[in-house]
Amino acid sequence: MLKVLVACEFSGTVRDAFTRRGHFAVSCDLLPSESPGFHWQGDVTGILDWGWDLMIAHPPCDHLAVSGAAWFEQKRADGRQQQGIDFFMKMVNAPIPRKCIENPIGIMSKLYRKPNQIVDPWQFGDPVSKRTCLWLEGLPNLVPTKIVEKSKYIKAPSGRSYPEWCWNTGGGSGKKRSMFFKGMADAMADQWGNENAGD
Repeated sequence: MLKVLVACEFSGTVRDAFTRRGHFAVSCDLLPSESPGFHWQGDVTGILDWGWDLMIAHPPCDHLAVSGAAWFEQKRADGRQQQGIDFFMKMVNAPIPRKCIENPIGIMSKLYRKPNQIVDPWQFGDPVSKRTCLWLEGLPNLVPTKIVEKSKYIKAPSGRSYPEWCWNTGGGSGKKRSMFFKGMADAMADQWGNENAGD
């Protein structure tokens, strides 16, 4: 049984995937959990040194993702982008031997380093296009489990395009954009949920 911290998760998706496989998994977020399970509501930086074996981290991407590049100048000027960078690096530097830091395509590929891999939910059974960078430490690359057809894009009245899954679940609200999908969570739990993963 591994002690697994899922940082910045309120959905419980990844936490529950590891819990179903017999691990002690705890999610942590400023928001309450949307599903029952072990959840620490608060600042995750206060519990990074609690002796975890593995961390899956979803640091906020609001000020880091290239999808928000039009606002980067303002966010640099008022310090929001630097706050996002600093928090991301706290996840990177957490005293946990095995780590996965997850984020969309963004500036950390240049400011920190290129991710170990870029994956999509459609490689793990969810028909969704959502390119996801994985920075790994002490873990092997995630192996796709079920290739399915990608989601289509829909053009909103504003002229902006959204993936069909995102549009159908609220037109791109913040919570929906941050959604993590079950297929990828299950792959993480199956492939990383043992003591020898990454050795």
